[in-house]
Amino acid sequence: MFPNTTRVLVVDDMMTMRKVVIKVCKELGFSNIKDAADGELAWTILNETNPPIQLIISDWNMPNCTGLEFLKRVRADEKFKKTPFLLVTAEAEQDQIIEAVKSGVDQYVIKPFSAATLKTKLEIVFKKYSKA
Repeated sequence: MFPNTTRVLVVDDMMTMRKVVIKVCKELGFSNIKDAADGELAWTILNETNPPIQLIISDWNMPNCTGLEFLKRVRADEKFKKTPFLLVTAEAEQDQIIEAVKSGVDQYVIKPFSAATLKTKLEIVFKKYSKA
């Protein structure tokens, strides 16, 4: 699993959902967590945070810049393209999941989800990156 010192960015336009994800992250031991209300703000935080963000957990459906658009931006940037990225979504449509995978998402979580589900997905992502 990711070390507790991992710098996490949680992105969701709904404050309640951000709080839920942050709470779960804290339950999993993370303490260095930043949050943003959309992909535009997240992009600013990503560029201004030093040392850099090490894990992104983003909602899909948001105004200004969706999670998918944010993911594509992250993957297109040399500095951030290897940052682990988890999409949280209410969308379970096969086409959307395929688009997210093609865009470079590491894992996705379907809402509603439990702490155990998020933990399992994070463990899968961590294993992928620890092999690289």
